[in-house]
Amino acid sequence: MFSNRVPNALSPNRIASARAAAPPPFDLTVSNPTECEFPYPHGILTAFGDARGLVYRPHPRGLASARAAVADEYRRHDLAVDPGRIILTSSTSEAYAFLFKLLANPGEAVMVPSPSYPLFEHLASLEGLRAMSYHLDPESGWRISLPELEAAPDVVRAVVVVHPNNPTGSFVHGDDAVALVALCARRGWALIADEVFLDYQLAPDVGMAASFARPRGSGLIFVLGGLSKSIGLPQLKLAWIVVDGPSELAAHAVERLEFISDAYLSVGTPVQLALPTLFREGAAIRSAIRERCQANLAELQRAVAEQPAVSIMLPRGGWSAPLRFPAVVGEEELVLELLVRDGVGMHPGYFFDFPAEGVLVASLLPPPGTFVEGIQRALRRIAAHLVGA
Repeated sequence: MFSNRVPNALSPNRIASARAAAPPPFDLTVSNPTECEFPYPHGILTAFGDARGLVYRPHPRGLASARAAVADEYRRHDLAVDPGRIILTSSTSEAYAFLFKLLANPGEAVMVPSPSYPLFEHLASLEGLRAMSYHLDPESGWRISLPELEAAPDVVRAVVVVHPNNPTGSFVHGDDAVALVALCARRGWALIADEVFLDYQLAPDVGMAASFARPRGSGLIFVLGGLSKSIGLPQLKLAWIVVDGPSELAAHAVERLEFISDAYLSVGTPVQLALPTLFREGAAIRSAIRERCQANLAELQRAVAEQPAVSIMLPRGGWSAPLRFPAVVGEEELVLELLVRDGVGMHPGYFFDFPAEGVLVASLLPPPGTFVEGIQRALRRIAAHLVGA
């Protein structure tokens, strides 16, 4: 009776059930900045007082003033982006859905990084596509497995990169970016570069590539960004696609994306009118989030230094930190113990398809007191397992 694009089994797993029964007071899985005690400027609220927000005159690409505001944001990265090549969406998830509709037919495939955020498989499936993984190598600082991509089958239509990746915090290496752009052009693939965490560099990375919004070659490149991460406002529901490539090919892509978007018209008028103010006011939020993540990462390094059996897979960007622990206990069992016995929420590594057992992932967003106590409790729980091993 139902489409096979939606899984048959939708019951919550053991971890979700345990969280629902007793939400952890030390939640190190939080990904919503509005729940983390950041000081949001009052000017964000007053930005929604424009009376034009009461009038419905939608444009499938997004209002010209809003697209110009997005283009202005890229000047912070010394990039000149044409507002005519910007498509607004309600979220990066919707941006992926639009791009998958644009680039691939049902039954075809997109290549996605592993480990990475697990939503890709669902987004591809909902469009009737397959998500095929290519691996990031932990021994080389999570660099892309280019030979694996070279060997991809003809059914592939696009490659996704996340720059920096979530949750490894790894940026695409500059050499890999050049090679990947050339490979995509040679194979006729589009490149989708998710840069939602680009503003959150946590540590120096001399080899990192610049934004993919910089013109790079003869193939199509789609760069994603959004308010959810760039200014910590996921509830406002606005994201964007920047289209790059040869002039005629990019124009055809924009034209078709406009056709797709016209069927939904999902981005609200008030948030588009407020966008210039939101970007201006949101700079302070972005700075506060970056400083919090850097401070929590430093606290994590200090705490882990006292527990030699545990190590940090040091993130260079984003707001997550993976921890490696001895596999004397399974990831799921440890996460459940932390929830039930210690009041700590953490993600198991398998949630992100880490290649080996023995990984926990912590958010760097929580308030410092919550973060430090949660990490200390997690380390004590791991130490107790080591004593009993």
